[in-house]
Amino acid sequence: MERLLKYELQFFAEGSGGEKTEEPTAKKLTDARQEGQVAKSTDLVTAAALFTLFVTLKVFVGTIGKGFLGAFYEFYNNIEKIAGEEFNINTSRALMQEGLLSILKILIPVLIASFFTVVAINLFQVKWKPTAKPLQPKFSKFNPISGMKKIFSKDKVVDLFKELIKIGAILTIAYNTLKNQSAMLLKLYDMELMQAIIFIGNIVIGLGINISIVFLILGLADYLYQKFKFKKDMRMTKQEIKDEYKQSEGDPQIKGKIKAKMREVSQRRMMQSLPEADVVITNPTHFAAAIKYDREKSDAPILLAKGADYLAQKIKEAARENKIHIVENKPLARMLYYNVEIGNEIPPELYQMTAEVLAYVYNLNK
Repeated sequence: MERLLKYELQFFAEGSGGEKTEEPTAKKLTDARQEGQVAKSTDLVTAAALFTLFVTLKVFVGTIGKGFLGAFYEFYNNIEKIAGEEFNINTSRALMQEGLLSILKILIPVLIASFFTVVAINLFQVKWKPTAKPLQPKFSKFNPISGMKKIFSKDKVVDLFKELIKIGAILTIAYNTLKNQSAMLLKLYDMELMQAIIFIGNIVIGLGINISIVFLILGLADYLYQKFKFKKDMRMTKQEIKDEYKQSEGDPQIKGKIKAKMREVSQRRMMQSLPEADVVITNPTHFAAAIKYDREKSDAPILLAKGADYLAQKIKEAARENKIHIVENKPLARMLYYNVEIGNEIPPELYQMTAEVLAYVYNLNK
């Protein structure tokens, strides 16, 4: 005994069901941007800021070093001046504020450079379109189930992998740098204070620049990955595209019903004005056009009604009921139907043909 099993192969087709196989629409990308969802790598921002920081320190290391020494001497000289006076909370606060202000003035070039770097990298990634929606509280973020899913998600595995690479890079660069400078480090006690400070500063800045370069490479790779991931996450199903079209353009069925209703109202109004016509010009089977000429109201005859096939027959029936003359003129009927809108005057190129028809009708009516 044989049994025939019917398979719905379309069910297994690519892109069926809820699979996101379609490219995101402009509206989907705009809505995501307004919600703060963009392809952005925070690692690239951090790496660029670190690189700028250490490069600026290297460029201004002499100026910064002298500034710190000057601030140090000034701070302790102020302590000696105050020591002979009454020392209280107010004097100590004023002393600390003065010292911090001196340090801040020294670090202003570094802070400005880092700030502009962060702004530039962010503009490079997401352009300029600020939105406050990401700052708005969302209760979905407090959902423990969603939180657990995020902890064990693929993104967290990728983040862990990136952090392990960073730690490995830091340890490798630090080990190699200290190994190369080990001979000089053993002589550190024999150096003068200023010489030792410069030596240690160069090692720290060199370490920072090398680590920052590695972080920049990792940040660029992360930025490319974030763009790929964002594009993949923004993909839409075919049903989502249909729903979006319905929301933006309106349901096609509803729009069709509205248009049909508007046509019905227009035809009813047209048929109501038909008894005022002077003549109905026909094809005679396919087209019918009703015109009226009132020299006191218009400079040229006006098209009151027109129709093809079934509507043309209705116009002719209404004309017979209202005892309006029906004149056969195939070329004029076609040109009136295709070139003149209802309620408009006929164009000058049709004056001669229309005048002949009207003259004939007026002659019949004496």
